[in-house]
Amino acid sequence: MLGWALTFLIIALVAGVLGFGVVAGTAATIAKILFFVFLVLFVIGLLMGRRGPVA
Repeated sequence: MLGWALTFLIIALVAGVLGFGVVAGTAATIAKILFFVFLVLFVIGLLMGRRGPVA
């Protein structure tokens, strides 16, 4: 998922340089959403991974 966020970030940067404002804004929004979803899932994964064995 982080890979997708980075891909959309690159698309947003390239579109912004070339002057495609709507495409750049949309890609940047998607990149932000994916990054925060990845971040939440990463934190949840860290917390779940630290649990001891269930007896």
